[in-house]
Amino acid sequence: MQPPLPEVGSQSSAVSGMTETVGAAGWALGGLLSGSAPPVAHTDPSLPQDAGQDHESPYEISVQEEVTARLHFVKFENSYIEACLDFVRDHLVNTETKVIHATGGGAYKFKDLIEQKLGLRVAKEDVMTCLIKGCNFVLKNIPQEAFVYQKDADPEFRFQTNHPHIFPYLLVNIGSGVSIVKVETEDRFEWIGGSSIGGGTFWGLGALLTKTQKFDELLHLASRGQHANVDMLVQDVYGGAHQTLGLSGNLIASSFGKSATTDQEFSPEDMAKSLLHMISNDIGQLACLYARLHGLDRVYFGGFFIRGHPVTMRTITYSISFFSKGEVQALFLRHEGYLGAIGAFLRGAEQDNPDQYSWGENYAGSSGLMSSSPELGPTQGAKSGTFDLLEMDRLERPLVNLPLLLDPASYVPDTVDLTDDALARKYWLSCFEEALDGVVKRAVASQPGSADAAERAEKFRHKYRDKLQTLRHQPFAYGTLTVRSLLDTREHCLNEFNFPDPYSQVKQKENGVALRGFQSVVRALDALGWEERQLALVRGLLAGNVFDWGAKAVSEVLESDPQFGFEEAKKKLEERPWLVDSYDTWLQRLKGPPHKCALIFADNSGVDVILGVFPFVRELLSRGTEVILACNSGPALNDVTYGEALLVAEHIAAMDPVVHSALREERLLLMQTGSSSPCLDLSRLDEGLAVLVRERGTDLVVIEGMGRAVHTNYRAALRCESLKLAVLKNPWLAARLGGRLFSVIFKFEVPAE
Repeated sequence: MQPPLPEVGSQSSAVSGMTETVGAAGWALGGLLSGSAPPVAHTDPSLPQDAGQDHESPYEISVQEEVTARLHFVKFENSYIEACLDFVRDHLVNTETKVIHATGGGAYKFKDLIEQKLGLRVAKEDVMTCLIKGCNFVLKNIPQEAFVYQKDADPEFRFQTNHPHIFPYLLVNIGSGVSIVKVETEDRFEWIGGSSIGGGTFWGLGALLTKTQKFDELLHLASRGQHANVDMLVQDVYGGAHQTLGLSGNLIASSFGKSATTDQEFSPEDMAKSLLHMISNDIGQLACLYARLHGLDRVYFGGFFIRGHPVTMRTITYSISFFSKGEVQALFLRHEGYLGAIGAFLRGAEQDNPDQYSWGENYAGSSGLMSSSPELGPTQGAKSGTFDLLEMDRLERPLVNLPLLLDPASYVPDTVDLTDDALARKYWLSCFEEALDGVVKRAVASQPGSADAAERAEKFRHKYRDKLQTLRHQPFAYGTLTVRSLLDTREHCLNEFNFPDPYSQVKQKENGVALRGFQSVVRALDALGWEERQLALVRGLLAGNVFDWGAKAVSEVLESDPQFGFEEAKKKLEERPWLVDSYDTWLQRLKGPPHKCALIFADNSGVDVILGVFPFVRELLSRGTEVILACNSGPALNDVTYGEALLVAEHIAAMDPVVHSALREERLLLMQTGSSSPCLDLSRLDEGLAVLVRERGTDLVVIEGMGRAVHTNYRAALRCESLKLAVLKNPWLAARLGGRLFSVIFKFEVPAE
């Protein structure tokens, strides 16, 4: 056997090296960095500090621009190496970097050209080390990165959830040749085998057979071909007798077998299909044998060979399942071609402490699985941004599991998988598209002093609408499609065009109005008997949750009726018994001993947090329960952010001795979640919050809001008592759950002993 060539197959090994160069430039060079910091709330000294005064806004919000690390990845062929280097050179702005990290054959072949063009020294990194570092990175940092492909299933793609236990696994990297690596830990791996028959073989033989020089064109030919016209099948050898042998007649007995016995011309499509089957089957069998030999049941495939091509994935999957009798699973990666690139970037950033931050996929900049990617040609400038295949934002805090999850490995935040539910997918995609005009209007109104706000808002509209169109045809483009991912994609697109907080002014106004009513609400609650007060507190939580600008039915009311307030919202609520009603069980629990510590995930600004959540918090504090109030780190819709909550709490403490003493004695603590999403992923929370939850012995989790308690976490199993409550403000969702608009979800759950 010839020694394997482990580099990229669809382009030569130089492409791997240069892809990694661009990847490293994203952070190490600083030329491609972009982003913004979360809003900072501060008291406006010109406003009266007595909340009883007639003023609308208790504070101002300023959004501080901040350069945050973002990784961009670009794919190109060797023939466009000069154009790529011109792009990198043009973006080396304000950087003191003198070294660029690269790996693969290109790091050697184009070293002199890179150093000449960029004026930087090339540091060549070990291919295998970069490959494994990159693979570990995507498996840990990109949700829905790995997937199983089953051609005849619906949906064809089944994505794997992230979990901390990724080792051991087998990585089969298909480049020009094939490298097979056993990965046991973050730093312990071993090259155990390979083959010279890989992507380069498919490309080279394909070019000879079809006269087609482009790798992607070969794949396109293969997708239209019929391999049975070229391959000799079992039924061609045995006729009908194959059934008595227990064999399928459609099995390939001999690749290209008919070409030796048939005097005819074969189409380029049929030959490309036969060639793709031959090489994919060979790789699948080889991977299966190595996996069985080393006792591994998970095989990940990397390299630029597969590219999400259905025929390739189906053949490899079938081959592994056939030869392992279903005991070994083939897993593919959405970003298979960038493992070495990410590894080179990480090698260049090793002086930084990766435990101090996390990464998240930026949906606004990712083209998506199975998307066609334009190639970088002499006339296609990189500045157009049309061929970024993946963007990732660095989050300036480590994100971890909520310690109270019953089983973190099986936790799935989302309630409905829209890739699997065609009816729900059709509705929600249409719902988000219909809401676009309102979002654009709100974005423009949020920046009245900006001359180009309308222009940027239109760019946002087109980009997000294009994303929705992609998801109509390819719902699996970014992993499992959910309401959460649709909301997050919209937020990312708004940020892309510098609308980090379109609801900032709305939140300021609503917080000011709600603060003026806080004392009267508390006085009314204190005048009630204990049992009557508990129901009133819950109804207040629910009424506050009505004020959600992300719900069309509510936003229309709020736009048309400025007088719509807390009491009006209470009248909208469904009467008991509610759609989901565990209130009686909750009331009985309150008659028992107080909880030690409650973790409350707050939802919206204004009436929700001030007149709904804080009176509820106040009652828990009065019972002797410590409270951790967790709010978004950054803005999303009209959700309350951590910075805003700090100022709101300060104003409430000035009015209320219970809240004042609890803050002073640290029995009430405000924390950030680490998220800037209208939904809630309990597997990606701020590490500081997780530590506090553990230290305080939290034994109650309260999740409020449709996004946090219905779209996500409705089925989340916790190791402590939990309260999930929301008002259904979407008529379609309410009807699907058997209710109507403004039906109530009040779900109190106690874990089994």
